[in-house]
Amino acid sequence: MSQINEEYIEEYIRTLLPKSEGCFRELERYAEEFNIPIVQPEVAQLLRFLIKMNKPKSILEVGTAIGYSALIMAESTGKGSKITTIERRGDMVDKAIENISKTRYKNRIRIIEGEAEEILSKLNEKYDFIFLDAAKGQYMDFFNKCILRLNLGGVIVSDNVLYKGMVATDDLVIRRKRTIVKRLREFLKYINEIDGYTSSILPLGDGVALTYREE
Repeated sequence: MSQINEEYIEEYIRTLLPKSEGCFRELERYAEEFNIPIVQPEVAQLLRFLIKMNKPKSILEVGTAIGYSALIMAESTGKGSKITTIERRGDMVDKAIENISKTRYKNRIRIIEGEAEEILSKLNEKYDFIFLDAAKGQYMDFFNKCILRLNLGGVIVSDNVLYKGMVATDDLVIRRKRTIVKRLREFLKYINEIDGYTSSILPLGDGVALTYREE
């Protein structure tokens, strides 16, 4: 349970979602077995919805892990769409390449290995849709670098922004997580006040923030 919603609500929502099949079910099993964090089912469905609605041609992801969310997004885009995804861990990069290479989306997903803050500063492309799912304590830095690469009318989706409910109440904060919680609170305040952008925070999964760049 994420601690964002009551368990019965979370379970009910998940009963309504389409059942995962093929590579997606395999990756979910792998993530569960080896305790690798991937997007929660309701967040995966939100990504599908947003991408089908916005029809982005270029997508950037910060935090590849095993390639699960990149494949979710690839499945939801048109054939002309491209995804660039960044991952700092070499073992995750190897696993993501292995997983993606088995699918029909392999020619539409490019993985860049390295530290996101360095890579984001060097990218030249512009993107219609950006998904942040990496080190939560660095979201402010990631966001400010990403908006330089975001097209007008583009969307940034930031995952895990309520961080097991700790961001919303001090009653849940674990001592060793105080710095991350403080930074996430600053981040959420910032994206709701920055000129030229409209944001919304959803109590879905572990908390999702949507930010739209106004045209």
